[in-house]
Amino acid sequence: MADLPRKAAARTARLAALPLGYAGRTALGFGKRLGGAAPEAVMSEIQQRTAEQLFRTLGELKGGAMKFGQALSVLESALPEEMAAPYRDQLTRLQDSAPPMPTQTVRDILAEDLGADWKQRLVWLDGAPTAAASIGQVHEGRWYDGRRVAVKVQYPNAGEALMADLRTLARAARAIGPLIPGVDMKPLVEEVQARAREELDYDLEAEAQREFAKAFRDDPDIVVPDVVAVGPRVLVTEWLDSAGSLASVIADGTPAERDHYGEIFTRFLFSGPARTGLLHADPHPGNFRVIPGDDGAPGRIGVLDYGAVARLPQRGLPEPMGRLITLCAARDGDGLITQLRAEGFLKDRIRIEPELLMDYLAPFVEPTLVERFRFSREWMREQFQRINNPKDPAYTVSIKLNLPPSYVLIHRTWLGGLGVLSQLEAEAPFRAIMQEFLPGFTPAG
Repeated sequence: MADLPRKAAARTARLAALPLGYAGRTALGFGKRLGGAAPEAVMSEIQQRTAEQLFRTLGELKGGAMKFGQALSVLESALPEEMAAPYRDQLTRLQDSAPPMPTQTVRDILAEDLGADWKQRLVWLDGAPTAAASIGQVHEGRWYDGRRVAVKVQYPNAGEALMADLRTLARAARAIGPLIPGVDMKPLVEEVQARAREELDYDLEAEAQREFAKAFRDDPDIVVPDVVAVGPRVLVTEWLDSAGSLASVIADGTPAERDHYGEIFTRFLFSGPARTGLLHADPHPGNFRVIPGDDGAPGRIGVLDYGAVARLPQRGLPEPMGRLITLCAARDGDGLITQLRAEGFLKDRIRIEPELLMDYLAPFVEPTLVERFRFSREWMREQFQRINNPKDPAYTVSIKLNLPPSYVLIHRTWLGGLGVLSQLEAEAPFRAIMQEFLPGFTPAG
């Protein structure tokens, strides 16, 4: 595959075929059931083949299609287990891999962006990619001063394909919905669209990564590779040796590893804003690499990919956010509603029952009520289904609440972080970390 498929019509057709394929398999499954096959076996086969088609297509198309798939992957723990199981393997593959572009295409881009003398600085480049992302792939190399480096190269026509995919997915959101039951596709696609253009700007990404690398340089648990060089479609950073991503811990980690890396993951997400004024807003497991200790014991986490960040003018998470969680934890419904109105979450004319509101906010508050909280897929599914089930009274709250623009990326990152912790099934001192890094938060009791 030379680059991202260039013809919008071809890409659109691939994406449009997804719901049609699902409908066809469902009809075939109905026929098998009439023929006497067990309903559970038929549904399992349908879901397995649907997962394979969906994530294979998203991964091969890369661009916005793969970015959308990565966003879905963070929500995997919220799906019912009978539906999550067939998807899990495909989601994990999508987080870490995609079909490569030819080596000559990579070299041409390096020459255009780093100059004709690029080989004098990048003295060795592995022709095979070591990793793939939604808009680029990564190669190992060696810089002229002897440092091992990671060379991220953007796919040709990545911007055009990214935006075209997201427009297509926005139009097809309702039709694709049955592929991932329980997930509201429209706002998910809209959020990915809103961040897409920023992620195409490698200069902006390099600026953010430099800030994180400086802030975490001496951290005992978190490693951020520094930037070595940058061009419009090329980003060269220090190489990070790892034993795989958090996806490997999700799949095979011991309880001790899950708790250890889950705590570091949480600490990074909360401490980053205070240290840098930036929020790393792409918490899917592929961006977090496991670095075992010398004795094989759980070690550090390396954090990659700074294309999606929220720039926080107050250099830290918003103080009202901590206040709102404190009020909710204290079951102060009237105070909570007053503060929500003051911050623009609740319009003046909207009326809402305090108890329903506090129930709706439970996923953000429950982990703060105990010294150590155990996240799990079961807990995440319970929270997710309760607030997304039209028959549940808490569902009506989502219609009445307004999310101010300054909180959109923070909200998505928080939900994504809860999703990853639930996939890890980690136990973490969530309350203590929030008390340390979230302004305005005071633990209950």
